[in-house]
Amino acid sequence: MAQLKVLICGGGIAGNALAFWLSKLGHDITVIERFPSLRATGLQVDLRGHGIEVMRRMGLEPGFRAKSVEEQGLEVVDNSGRQRAYFPANKTGKGLQSFSTDFEIMRGDLCRLIYDATKDRVKYVFGTYIESFEENNSSVKVQFSDGKSGQFDLLVGADGQGSRTRKMTFGPDTMETFHSLGVYIGYFTIPREILQGEEYKLTSYIAPGGRLMFTRRHNPHEIQIYLASTTGSERLKNSQKGNIKEEKEAMAEIFQGAGWQTEHILQSLEDSNDFYCERLGLVKLESWSQGRVVLLGDAAYCPSATTGMGTTSSLVGAYILAGEISKHCGRPRAAGGDEGHATKDGLSTALKVYNQKFRPFMDQVQKGLAKGSTVWDWIPSTPLGIAFFNFLLGVAAFLRLNVFGKWIIREDVRGWTLPDYKEMVQGQK
Repeated sequence: MAQLKVLICGGGIAGNALAFWLSKLGHDITVIERFPSLRATGLQVDLRGHGIEVMRRMGLEPGFRAKSVEEQGLEVVDNSGRQRAYFPANKTGKGLQSFSTDFEIMRGDLCRLIYDATKDRVKYVFGTYIESFEENNSSVKVQFSDGKSGQFDLLVGADGQGSRTRKMTFGPDTMETFHSLGVYIGYFTIPREILQGEEYKLTSYIAPGGRLMFTRRHNPHEIQIYLASTTGSERLKNSQKGNIKEEKEAMAEIFQGAGWQTEHILQSLEDSNDFYCERLGLVKLESWSQGRVVLLGDAAYCPSATTGMGTTSSLVGAYILAGEISKHCGRPRAAGGDEGHATKDGLSTALKVYNQKFRPFMDQVQKGLAKGSTVWDWIPSTPLGIAFFNFLLGVAAFLRLNVFGKWIIREDVRGWTLPDYKEMVQGQK
């Protein structure tokens, strides 16, 4: 089998994870990222279920543990800051995780961990994106933003929920694939020195009017802030994505007078230099590939932060895609593969089976999620409703019920087993 030449568009967790596996198998991999450097930013992410196993098969657990955030649990507080419920992380290594997992890490640290494991055998090109591409029976010809061009056996779109690759592949007239959940979340960090005896935990506060605030500590000097609004505002809805000044001001208007630590948080919001506003939603497609172009991660099946499965889905999806390519296309002879094991025509089969094998996983993760039918829609918006809701959470915490792991987070993918790929094991070096 000749070496496959693969272009991955998007240097985030999904794209880099696929680069990890395919380069291990001996293929020629290029990753392009429109950001001028490795985008090692973003707030806290976690791994669950099969995502933990994939990370272990990558041999990254020691590095992951060295960078992990030792979050101890989730507490719910009222307007005065009084704790109303507490749900500890599951540190036993058995059963479902809770809201906080035993595998918490900053997004940038995980991204860099995978990048460092691949940079010596993968070509990374930053500050570049795809202007256009043309596909024929034997390759994909790509025109880049820097004026260069190249030909590849496979083009992978791993460029996020707003994927340009997806739009170029399926066309502007394709049925809308992004399904909004009607929730807006602003993320940023603020300086705050840790106090003596303070724990690493996530603190949540529900304010009237469909507003939620979360704080969580990831180091002794900073905390993360999450501002979530289930109603938004006309100003926020109409703001251009990425217009940080407008998004900040709209968020400040929404959260004005929300109580608890709002005043200090909004003062810090104005000066923050890492603010990001996310419109929560799902990406759903009937097929994740067309010809020699395939989508991966949020570009193909974004499950939203609502499920707690975004990072896990990216890692598992990359593993399945690489595994099917290894199974149906073989390994290059230079990497120890058998001559004639497969031809590049095997790509078509590999992409088809990737869709068939991983779709039952994603169908369970995304099942029933739509605007008006998510956990965000259960949250009360009146002071009386919030008080009763907090009381119920307190009872659940007292009874040690894992309400998040069992009924909210989509970790429990029943009847689905992570495949073993002997070609991938043989490709480990």
